[in-house]
Amino acid sequence: MMIAMSFFRAIVEREFMQFALITGLLIGFLAPLIGSFVVIRRLSLIADTLSHFSLAGIAIGLYFINILGVGFLSDPLYLGMLFAVIGSLIIELLRNYYKNYKEISMPIVISLGTALSALFISLSGGFTSSVYNYLFGSILTVGRVFTFIIIGVTILISGLLVVFYKQMVIISFDESYAKLLGIRVNIFQFFTTIILALVVSLSIETVGVLLVSSLMIIPVAAAMKIGKSFKNTLFLAIIFSEISVVMGLWLSFELSFPSGATIVLFNISIFLVVIILRRLIKRKNLRDNESEALL
Repeated sequence: MMIAMSFFRAIVEREFMQFALITGLLIGFLAPLIGSFVVIRRLSLIADTLSHFSLAGIAIGLYFINILGVGFLSDPLYLGMLFAVIGSLIIELLRNYYKNYKEISMPIVISLGTALSALFISLSGGFTSSVYNYLFGSILTVGRVFTFIIIGVTILISGLLVVFYKQMVIISFDESYAKLLGIRVNIFQFFTTIILALVVSLSIETVGVLLVSSLMIIPVAAAMKIGKSFKNTLFLAIIFSEISVVMGLWLSFELSFPSGATIVLFNISIFLVVIILRRLIKRKNLRDNESEALL
C-alpha cells in the first residue's frame, strides 16, 4: 500500500512522472487502436518494420548530433519519425510494384533500416545508454515538448478515425467490396500507413524500437479471443493496453525496471490470463453439455 502511495504521490508532485503518465496513456490508447486495423489487414509485421526503419533515422540523428555537432536536431527521435513516414511510403511503393507478393516489401525495408542503423550507430560512438533507451524505451525521460506532440497527434488521429471509421473498417475487412462502394482504397491505405508510421515512431519513447509491435499487437490478440464484435475487440484491446501501461509505469518507477520491458510483460501476462481463462471456460461448458446429454 505504501509503495502504491509513493507512486501516486510522485505523479502529483513530480512533473516528469506526469509527462510519463500522460504519454503512456495516450500511446496505450493509440497503439491498439491502430493495431486493430493492422491485424485485420494481416500486416502485423509492418509495425516492427517501421520501428526498425525509424531506428535508422534515430541513428543518423545521433550521428549528426554527436559527431557533426548539428544543433537543430534537439532529439534524434524527430528524425526517426520522419524516417518512419519515409519507410511507410517505401512499403506502399513496393506493395504496388509487387502486387502478387505484397509481403515482400517488409523484409526489404526492415533490412535497409537495420543496415543503416548498425552503420550509423557505429559511426556515432557505438552502443551507448541513449541507444539502449531507444531500443527498449525510457518513458520516465519524456519531456514537455514530446508530450505535447503526443497530445496533438492523438487528437488528430482520433478525429480522423471518427470521421472515416466506417470506410477504414470496410477497407480492412474487404478491399474489393470497398472499391465497389466507390471508396478510394489506395488513398485510404496511403494515409493509414502514414498514421501507423507516426504511432510507431512515437511509441519508441515508451517501449523502444524492439518492443513497439508488441504494444500494438498483443492487446489486440488478447481482445480477439473474447471480443464479440470489432468495436468490442477494439475497446477491450485499449483497456488491456492501458492496464499494462499503468502497471508497467508503476513497476518501472518503484523497482527501476526498464519501462518498455515491464509494459510488454504485463501485456503478455494479460494475454496468457485471457487464453487460460477462455480454455477453462470452454472445458467447463463442454462438461456441462456432456452432463446435460447424459441426463
